[in-house]
Amino acid sequence: MPSLNKITVIGNVGGEPEMRFTPNGKPVTTFSVATNYVSAAGADGERKQETEWFNVVAWDRLAEQCNQFLAKGKLVYAEGRLRTRKWEGKDGQMRTNIEIVASRVLFLDRRGAAPNEEKTEDAPPGDIEPDDIPF
Repeated sequence: MPSLNKITVIGNVGGEPEMRFTPNGKPVTTFSVATNYVSAAGADGERKQETEWFNVVAWDRLAEQCNQFLAKGKLVYAEGRLRTRKWEGKDGQMRTNIEIVASRVLFLDRRGAAPNEEKTEDAPPGDIEPDDIPF
């Protein structure tokens, strides 16, 4: 019987990505993503906002790209599978961590032009009036 384990989130990176290497030299980058849900106004007229946090793990070339291009606050699309890890903490308590093992990450923040960017003569003017068109 077929099965599917897939999750997609779009949100803001919660902190600076952290890149490490396994003992075999394989790169792995972890980062968190915050998503927001705004509910309709209730009886009190207040809109409520809920924030959900996701831990994301990227491996190999994707890990290198995430480490290079992501930063706190950047908008990101992360797609992958959910993985649950369980371990016993130093205090003897069982711990559980649910994370997204990324298969695809898209960097959604556009790189804006520098505020003092100089225009070249070859660049088209910003506003073109109909009378400016030569035909």
